[in-house]
Amino acid sequence: MANDVTLFVVYLVVLFILAWPLGRYMARVFNSEKTPFDPVFRPLEKSLYRLTGIDVASEMNWKQYAGAVIGFNILGALLVFVIQVLQDKLPFNPENLAAVAPWHLALNTAISFMTNTNWQAYGGETTMSYFTQMAALTGQNFLSAATGIAVAVAFIRGLTRKTTKLIGNFWVDLVRSVIYVLLPLSILFSIILVQQGVPQTLSPYVSAQTVEGAEQKIAVGPVASQESIKMLGTNGGGFFNANSAHPFENPTPLTNLLEALSIFLIPAGLVFTFGYMVGDRRQGYAILATMTLLFVMMLSVNYVNELSGNPLIAASGISGPSALEGKEVRFGIGATSLFATVTTAASCGAVNAMHDSFTPLGGLVPLLQMMLGEVIFGGVGAGLYGMLIYIVITVFIVGLMVGRTPEYLGKKIESWEMKMATIAILIPAVTILTGSAVAAVTKAGLAGIANPGPHGLSEILYAFASCAGNNGSAFAGLTANSLFYDLSLSLALLLGRFGVIIPVLAIAGSMAAKKTAPPGPGTFPTTGWLFVVLLAAVVLVVGALTFLPALSLGPIVEHLLMLQGTTF
Repeated sequence: MANDVTLFVVYLVVLFILAWPLGRYMARVFNSEKTPFDPVFRPLEKSLYRLTGIDVASEMNWKQYAGAVIGFNILGALLVFVIQVLQDKLPFNPENLAAVAPWHLALNTAISFMTNTNWQAYGGETTMSYFTQMAALTGQNFLSAATGIAVAVAFIRGLTRKTTKLIGNFWVDLVRSVIYVLLPLSILFSIILVQQGVPQTLSPYVSAQTVEGAEQKIAVGPVASQESIKMLGTNGGGFFNANSAHPFENPTPLTNLLEALSIFLIPAGLVFTFGYMVGDRRQGYAILATMTLLFVMMLSVNYVNELSGNPLIAASGISGPSALEGKEVRFGIGATSLFATVTTAASCGAVNAMHDSFTPLGGLVPLLQMMLGEVIFGGVGAGLYGMLIYIVITVFIVGLMVGRTPEYLGKKIESWEMKMATIAILIPAVTILTGSAVAAVTKAGLAGIANPGPHGLSEILYAFASCAGNNGSAFAGLTANSLFYDLSLSLALLLGRFGVIIPVLAIAGSMAAKKTAPPGPGTFPTTGWLFVVLLAAVVLVVGALTFLPALSLGPIVEHLLMLQGTTF
């Protein structure tokens, strides 16, 4: 246990040490200031602008920005869909894999990767060719992550600008996110992964003979390049079906730690970026403290329950915490709990263990974090603008308590901002609960459940929370490759992504048009520990009020029944 606690502390310390300079660097990038890498990246950036006809000086209002985001992502999803259905006719397909079928699986996958979710109802190495993995999935990993960063930066501009309708140029923000941030980090991380043993090749699958004498096909391929951006971009889609539990994706304890760090690196860095761009680093520190507080709470609950294990397994005489069922022995309880908590606090979804095998309350933590909107560091860009939505709600509540018009960063929070913030919170929540309810009472929904009782409900809740929260991980016991789940979860993917992005951009546009007032005697400070505690409480209370009834019927009742010795 002491070693595990040391691991958790080292993780957070290293994360903050890396995120601080990255955050300062990203602030320079999006403020169009000089960076040390301009001689390398600026010519490439300018070439792209000339090639695509982008006018760097032309900015957009929030509606134009939102239209560009939606249009670009729709085209990206269409391209991914076409590549999948034509896969058998495209190059770099050494195993001659057929086109991805049925059509609704290809559609679900295209929407999933476009929304930065990477929900996978297929086996990676047995379904997708090298070309599809590289051109469609890895490419979309970059673009969906860059979209999240761009929206977060546009929101920050809305909070800092005065009396203007303009919040930036989406195309410029997208290009800079890829060229200056995602691409160089991914190249560096890919090199580290290759050195640690992750494959990066276009060679055919390797044939091997098992002890029994049978032939086994061992998949290889361009794994490291996809693995790096899947983590850094909080995408999560695995090259292999076992995801980051597979030794070719995550071969060593070092890669396990580095992959967990890479998931939080850019989300944590953007919090520092926020502090620099608004001109008050304490604002960023307050958000970082809130995220860290919530993360430590969630990690503690998950770790304690996984360490305690299932008493029914302990009573059977099997040694080890929960007999390590569903976990990689080479990682153990501590590294597994850390990875699971990180990947569902962010909208990543990469897993190094089967969450379906966790104890009921251990599995509740990943589920609840997704239900909260994955704002505990959260996805690339999405975590920051999701937490800013909660900040809008928090300062509004505080304003009601003290009888003063709520404000944040010197700008008043009025009815329009509250309507948009409420919509951004309600759309994912309604999607999760409505989708789960329909699946739990229909024949098509129940057909996918592999486990009866409350755990089956948890599987359904997890699927819709994962898709509406743009996470992508799964409880694994649910058979999701069916017409019902492919289409219903596709709808959840779209609502969870754009049902938040559009209100966020609407708030940004409204705030940008306002004047900034200096703080007065009645201004509530948003940089101290009181605000940190209030913000964390609002995040938890909103989640508890919204999802407690559903959670009570799933993991909570399953935990109580487990203590009574009931199995399913």
